[in-house]
Amino acid sequence: MLFSGLFDLSWWGYLLVVLALTHVTIAAVTIFLHRHQAHRALDLGPLPSHFFRLWLWLTTGMVTKEWTAIHRKHHAKCETAEDPHSPQTLGLNRVLWGGVFLYVKESRRAETMERYGHGTPDDWLERHIYTPGQKLGIVLMLAIDIALFGLVPGVLIWGMQMIWIPFWAAGVINGIGHFWGYRNFASSDASTNIVPWGILIGGEELHNNHHAYATSARLSNKWYEFDIGWFYIRLLEMLGQARVKKVAPTPRLTRARQTIDLDNLQAVITHRYDVMAKYMKSLRQIYREEAGKLKASLDAKALKSLRRRLGDDVETLSIQDRRHLEAVLEKSSRLFLVVEMRRELATLWQRSTASQEELIVRLQDWCRRAEESGIRQLEEFSQRLRSYAI
Repeated sequence: MLFSGLFDLSWWGYLLVVLALTHVTIAAVTIFLHRHQAHRALDLGPLPSHFFRLWLWLTTGMVTKEWTAIHRKHHAKCETAEDPHSPQTLGLNRVLWGGVFLYVKESRRAETMERYGHGTPDDWLERHIYTPGQKLGIVLMLAIDIALFGLVPGVLIWGMQMIWIPFWAAGVINGIGHFWGYRNFASSDASTNIVPWGILIGGEELHNNHHAYATSARLSNKWYEFDIGWFYIRLLEMLGQARVKKVAPTPRLTRARQTIDLDNLQAVITHRYDVMAKYMKSLRQIYREEAGKLKASLDAKALKSLRRRLGDDVETLSIQDRRHLEAVLEKSSRLFLVVEMRRELATLWQRSTASQEELIVRLQDWCRRAEESGIRQLEEFSQRLRSYAI
């Protein structure tokens, strides 16, 4: 009797059911909550929109406004003390294993909800069922699972559904996705791509790509990366149930200009993450050339630390780390120059009161100094900068 339900499956049958049900939940989070609600990267038709809301009510009990507000605040305050779930400030273990508690804590902040929760659903269903009855949904899901699969399998399946998002989304993505992995783009935060195949967590594995282009409906960027959430969005688009509003821009290169113009400046700023990724590639080449010379004055630990710090924004380092980096860079005039020019280049798209004309002059001067530096990598990179076009 304990195992009696509408479906009597083998153990691997129940496993497939768990994977299928939790995958639908992951798709609802990444497509509806994340890309549609939080970032407005796409519009959804009423059919998938209402389905995702219903499914999330049944399987997570999350309120759309709360999730959206907390995620928007995460982007606005990333890696600071005000970030709701940064492993850089709170520690990896706390976010990985206790991310759901950080979410609940932040959801109770009225200021966060008011400032970041605008534009989310506010219809009759939201006001009378989904928000006030958020716990009712998961209880109803428990009853459905038991009716379909029997008491013991139903409870176990329901339990897996309940922990799936707290662990994978609140824990793994918010934790490991800001702590370990590879980076395509030198974004100002610590975001990483965990693996290049975004399947298990719906494409959210490509977290560095997302932080670089937060309003992009597609999270994959390189040819070898796969975002299954984007695959589903394209299917919905073919069915007339979705409309993509924005994706990450693809750099366009033309013949290098002799003189920097407004089009070139705007292209460099638009593709700033690609610009910095290519610059870091040049910087690492120079580091490898200089490392042999530095071995005489630096031990292996100091060299490893230098390599790790080269891509960091000096302003974000602690006073101790900054002084250490500066002391090491004094031993290599070439590395000192390319690190300093990296900082100067980044000021082009950071908040500035400079006019477009002033920025054009600054970019032209930067390219001139790079080409006169005597450093091959800087000279080649300057030519690439002159080639960016809208």
